[in-house]
Amino acid sequence: MGTRVSYPVEIKLKAIEMRLAGIPVKEVWSQLNIRNHTQLKTWMTWYKNGEMHRFGQPVGKQYSYGKGPEFKSETSKLEAENRQLKQQIEILKKYKELERKWYQKL
Repeated sequence: MGTRVSYPVEIKLKAIEMRLAGIPVKEVWSQLNIRNHTQLKTWMTWYKNGEMHRFGQPVGKQYSYGKGPEFKSETSKLEAENRQLKQQIEILKKYKELERKWYQKL
């Protein structure tokens, strides 16, 4: 099993925006570098059901709104937050580059 990827809220909303604009699913996957092909379907379901709070939840077990994972110590909490922020930065860098290429085509 691979590692889980935490996509920033901006990427999730951009994917939904692209699908609503009629861009094919495979193109959205490739442009935004979404690994799990069912992920976009899940995000669309959340969007259609008005469950916008779910976009900010951590990866993995779905926590109740307003709650999050419990950590053994403050250090482990900060390490998890640091890991998530690093993933977001990497994904945003890729997204920015793809967006730049996309606008150059227009």
